[in-house]
Amino acid sequence: MSNITTKTLEGKLILTATILASGMAFLDGSVVNIAIPTIQEKLNATLTGIQWVVNGYMLMLCALILISGALGDRFGRKRIFSYGIVVFIVTSFLCSISHTILQLEIFRVLQGIGGAMMVPGSLSIINISFEESVRGRAIGLWSGFAGGVAALGPLLGGWLVQTLGWQSIFYINIPLGLLALFLAIRYVPETRNHESTTIDILGTALIFVSLLGISYGLIMVPDFGWGSPVIIGSLIIGVVSFLLFIAAEKRVKQPLVPFTIFHSSLVTGANLATLFLYFALSGNLFFLVLNFQQIQHYSPIIAGLGMLPAILLITFLSGTGGTIADKIGPRIPMIIGPFIVSIGMALLVIPGNNANYFIYFLPGLVLFGIGMSLVIAPLTKSALSVESKYSGAASGVNNAVARVAGLLAVALLGVIVLGFFKGQMTDRMLSSQLTKTEQQQIMIQQDKLGGIQIPNNFNDFTKMRAQNVIEESFIYGYRWAMGINAFLALLSAVISFFTIHYKKK
Repeated sequence: MSNITTKTLEGKLILTATILASGMAFLDGSVVNIAIPTIQEKLNATLTGIQWVVNGYMLMLCALILISGALGDRFGRKRIFSYGIVVFIVTSFLCSISHTILQLEIFRVLQGIGGAMMVPGSLSIINISFEESVRGRAIGLWSGFAGGVAALGPLLGGWLVQTLGWQSIFYINIPLGLLALFLAIRYVPETRNHESTTIDILGTALIFVSLLGISYGLIMVPDFGWGSPVIIGSLIIGVVSFLLFIAAEKRVKQPLVPFTIFHSSLVTGANLATLFLYFALSGNLFFLVLNFQQIQHYSPIIAGLGMLPAILLITFLSGTGGTIADKIGPRIPMIIGPFIVSIGMALLVIPGNNANYFIYFLPGLVLFGIGMSLVIAPLTKSALSVESKYSGAASGVNNAVARVAGLLAVALLGVIVLGFFKGQMTDRMLSSQLTKTEQQQIMIQQDKLGGIQIPNNFNDFTKMRAQNVIEESFIYGYRWAMGINAFLALLSAVISFFTIHYKKK
């Protein structure tokens, strides 16, 4: 066991390297969204082209994050981590000098590969480098600061795009990446699984196809619809490949994912809790930001400020949450944390349109931030409670679960919210006093959800009526999403109650 702690200089520098690298990967996933309208205008892109600027990155992150963790175990965690930083730096520069939307799409896909190499590598490095008694605090600091940097993306991205242009959102990765690379090369110790002598090529191919198929199918549902042969075929290929992957992994001597790690109820329970909690987390953030901008009419910068209380709590209290878990074990924080998150999300069901932020949003966001700060570190630490030789694989599994949960949340909740939105809009339009023509002009834009544009030829009365219908219909669907998220966060607490029994030695 290593004697490195979070208070030693070496420990602080290792943490800094992992936080910088992971923070870049997480930041890129959020900051680009703010720049999308400007990128579309400057590069004369179609809607599909712009979608792939975002989705190409996420696809690679989801599909490769598990593989890279296992590769770190085999070839060296520091080596794969450092290679990932280099790929991320180079592709960030290439993104910034793209002159066509196709170039940007290609470089974003490559950037996702670099991100997938960095994230599980950073966690497995922490898991190996720090001694057991402070590992929870180290993970808490990593997750808090890396996640906090990413959550500040809308604020930072809005400012950069307005002042320096869309290319600047990629420039910022270069100095951060170079510093992370220097610290990794200089201070991060190299570790690997010395018993691993072969690469599970079949398992690697099957899990890649599986995650790629499922991710692609979920991401493209808004474009093609659930009944499309493209979506059905993609999801079927993904599911079948996953089943084949499980069968293949049970037969090989050195599998990509050693299923022995799931013999522990601690690891299995932590990953199940991660699935439901991060589904709720992603769904909450996605629809809350839409509510802020489309219904409460906040600017992107103000919407980012509105999320700041939860962000600050997660950023600055996650280390404390990790310390608490180190002292009393992960069971209590992993039960209480998601329960508090659930209460916070339940409070976010209440706000309607024109809601006072401090009365209706702030209390729920504060509870949400406190609950997440309690659970993040013990949740991650429990998922990594494996033999050191399996650290990279366990990290990859937990990260893949969290990313897939995010994809599921946006895809499935999107379908649910849009369904309720359309049903409510149809009913409310009948009593809206709008003419049939006016109703048709609004109804034809239903797929835009709260972003429907009211035609300029409407008079003030019809504009007000139409706006009320749109906002009330959105709120109805939004409340269902928040309710589902609150239930899933509570389910995460229940899972922890039955599966997390670890006691500190």
